[in-house]
This record gives sequence, structure tokens and C-alpha cells, in this order.
Amino acid sequence: MVRAVAVTDGARGFYRGVIPGVTGSLATGATYFGFIESAKKWIEESHPRLGGLWAHFIAGAVGDTLGSFVYVPCEVMKQRMQVQGSRTSWNSTIIKDSISRKSGKQNYGYYSGMFQAGSSILKEQGPRGLYAGYWSTLARDVPFAGLMVMLYEALKDLTEYGKQIWIPSLDHHINSSVEGLFLGGLAGGFSAYLTTPLDVIKTRLQVQGSIIRYSGGLDAIRRIWMIEGVKGLFRGSVPRITWYIPASALTFMAVEFLRDQFNEKLDDGNMQETSTVPDLKLTDSAGAEFHSLMKLVAVKETKF
Repeated sequence: MVRAVAVTDGARGFYRGVIPGVTGSLATGATYFGFIESAKKWIEESHPRLGGLWAHFIAGAVGDTLGSFVYVPCEVMKQRMQVQGSRTSWNSTIIKDSISRKSGKQNYGYYSGMFQAGSSILKEQGPRGLYAGYWSTLARDVPFAGLMVMLYEALKDLTEYGKQIWIPSLDHHINSSVEGLFLGGLAGGFSAYLTTPLDVIKTRLQVQGSIIRYSGGLDAIRRIWMIEGVKGLFRGSVPRITWYIPASALTFMAVEFLRDQFNEKLDDGNMQETSTVPDLKLTDSAGAEFHSLMKLVAVKETKF
């Protein structure tokens, strides 16, 4: 696959669709990690039975759902730009056979950029085109997000338990950012592999042409299973894992780093508030009595 992309599309082919991909990731991250902590706290307080790992799973799933209104259109644009390849490959026989040019069918031309792709899809297919495969995308990303957060928190608890058992006398504190790097990569990679079949179905629905048409997610599952078997459902799992391991590792490292910085500033602010003595506005007579009292205390301290 790498050789085919390099030959037909060059180095640019490996970065095709990166702008809508980054835009969708930023939208997801902002809502995801901005909401997840408050969601976990609310779930644990209002529904104690759903505490622990279930709270992490639900919080991650809800946070990802909120971000889906932005990242799903970005995902559609990214997939369309990636599958089209270069202009030369777009005009090849394979692409012409895969994408319908008949009236009444999906008919879209070459996309030169994110905004041009979005406006073209909106003009030709309406809002439904930008949200093609929305429910299949949620079916993929909601379990993925919930699993990733749940596995990450479970790995953190397991790591803390292991440190207490095996190295209880460890004086050196391991930076939480470093732990986030390794544990986040493991959680993201494992979650990505488990949800690969959902990713395959979502992608097939979003990039389908006139030759192969699916009526929905269940139809896609049935036909992929009948024609390609289990291997077809896990097609592309290696690139997916390769993408999510570093992405998840860097994401959780950044989250832990920012969390540590925030907690340090919060602790410093609390210490300054407790150590600050308020200014006393005393009258002349009260001030004289205060200074006399301080002198008396000083004399008594020198006697001892």
C-alpha cells in the first residue's frame, strides 16, 4: 500500500486530507477533554452505581458525541480527499468505474481543498452529504472513546497498584506526563484494534460509489462478512493502530502535563492566600496599644 501511494501520488499522497483531519481532531479534543472531567464527577455523584470504570466509559462516549457535529463533516471531507488520490489517478479507469457519473447517483469531482470539498458536497448532496455515515461514525467513535478512556484509567490504577506493591520505597516521582505517554498509547492502540470493524463499515458507507452500494450499516456488515469474511472486517487494522498509538500517547501526555500545571498553579495560589496577612487599619490609639503590646511580648520572649 505504501509503495502504491508513493508511486501514484508521491509524498503528498500520505498527507492528503490532513487539514480536515486536524480540524476534526481539534474539535473533538476541545469538547472531549473539556467535558470529560465534569461528566465523570456528575456521573459518580448522581449515579454512584455507575462509578469507577463505567463512569469513565460513559463520560468519554458523551464527550465524543458532542464533538461529532463538527468532526463528522471533517471526516467525510478527509475520506473523500484521501480516496480520490492525485488528479492523474482520479482520471484513471479504476476511479471512473468506482465513482458514478450518471444522473441521480453520487457524482462529485476532484477536491482541491477542504473548503472546496465542503462547499461541493453541500451543493451536490446537501447537509446529508456532509453527514454521510453519521450514525456509523458514532457507532465507531463512541465505543472507541469510551474504551480508550476506560482502559487508560484502568491502566493508571494498575500502574499505581504495581508501584505500591513492587516499589513502595521509590523516592523518585515518575512524571505523570511520561505515564500518560505510554499508557495513552497502549489504551489508544488496543481500543483502535477492537473497533476496526466499525471503522471499516463507516468508511465503506462514506466513500461508496455506484458499483458497490450499501443500504445501511447492517447491510454493509452482512455483505462484507459474506464476501470477505472476518479478514474484511479487520482490513486496515495495522494502519489504524499505527495512527492511534502515537496520537493517543501525545494526547494523554499533553492532558496530564496541563493538568499538573493547573494543579501546581492552584496549589501555589492557595498557599499565597493562606500565607498573606491582611493589612490592619488601626486608629492612632489602637495603633499605640498594639505596638506597646508587641514590645511587652518581645521583652517576655527575651527573658526566656
